[in-house]
Amino acid sequence: MVVPKPDLSAIACTSIVNQPTITTSEEGQQMSRTAHRILITGGAGFIGSNFVHHWCEQYPDDRVVVLDALTYAGNRQNLTSLENQANVRFVQGDICDRALVDTLLEEEAIDTVAHFAAESHVDRSILGPDAFVRTNVIGSFTLLEAFRQYWNSCNQPSHYRFLHVSTDEVYGSLGPDDPAFAETTPYAPNSPYSASKAGSDHLARAYYHTYGVPTIITNCSNNYGPYHFPEKLIPLMAINILLGKPLPVYGDGQNIRDWLYVRDHCSALDVVIHQGKPGETYNVGGNNEVKNIDLVHKLCDLMDELAPELPVRPCRELITFVKDRPGHDRRYAINATKLKTELGWTPAETVDSGLRKTVEWYLANRDWWQPLLSAEYQAYYQKVYA
Repeated sequence: MVVPKPDLSAIACTSIVNQPTITTSEEGQQMSRTAHRILITGGAGFIGSNFVHHWCEQYPDDRVVVLDALTYAGNRQNLTSLENQANVRFVQGDICDRALVDTLLEEEAIDTVAHFAAESHVDRSILGPDAFVRTNVIGSFTLLEAFRQYWNSCNQPSHYRFLHVSTDEVYGSLGPDDPAFAETTPYAPNSPYSASKAGSDHLARAYYHTYGVPTIITNCSNNYGPYHFPEKLIPLMAINILLGKPLPVYGDGQNIRDWLYVRDHCSALDVVIHQGKPGETYNVGGNNEVKNIDLVHKLCDLMDELAPELPVRPCRELITFVKDRPGHDRRYAINATKLKTELGWTPAETVDSGLRKTVEWYLANRDWWQPLLSAEYQAYYQKVYA
């Protein structure tokens, strides 16, 4: 059920300036801030829904509007516990729908946009790149242009923000001894997905430098944690172990990723929204570089420990190497020094502590992931891994 919109006819777009400050506690410290009215796109997806939960927990007096098209990876159940909160509104809609975006910005008097909505799976971008260009490029342009005109109509308030959430994949691939990606690393995307995200990054940057729109870009490493759709590596492996199915590992399994627990990512984005500078880019990493095969081994060992009844034990017997995917980047690594030195953020979880929390969540939430293993998902799975 969609939470009904309030009567906001008396709220001007700049009224947030005059709202009282509230005091909240974050990490044991008292801080004063002005209540926000935030639009979160893609808020029913993996990272987006975790961010909605984070924001509502940290700032219960803020107005939160979630816009999500509910494609295959968007799931209203990710937000079930927030359904009845009066300050949260869910809207099913497309970020390419300019009229809808305009309406939400104006009637909700939005001052902050957190833009997560994206097609994000490399394998799907190889099979069907058109959806990635439409959502990631055209959709981001639609949001930016709507926000620009809205921001201008509100006399360009200095506290408004447009956060564009992106990926480290825009930087391409690293060799084993190459330095980690920094904010100044040249873009070199190698898949339709990463190319489409690079395009949206460039648009966000251009809107700041051309129009002065207060955009901020973040580029994160591989996220994992609760509410992760089962096509991605960690939930795929965890669920296949529970079902006694093969664990498909691309190529030789030596591809390296920097793994970032999703709630750490959310805390970083929180800091960027409140303290980051418009026009800047901040890399967000977990400081956890792990080879894919080593990550699968860690997952297998955790499942052997935590799952009381498994079809196959030890789980490592399920590992199966499959043909590598086209253009598979060899290594990603994030240098998050700027975020640490300028804004004081560091991740709280190691890959071991984060994986344990993730496995425990999937073991406790079968009712969440079992319905996602639909006929469409099974057909996709066979096409990719057969």
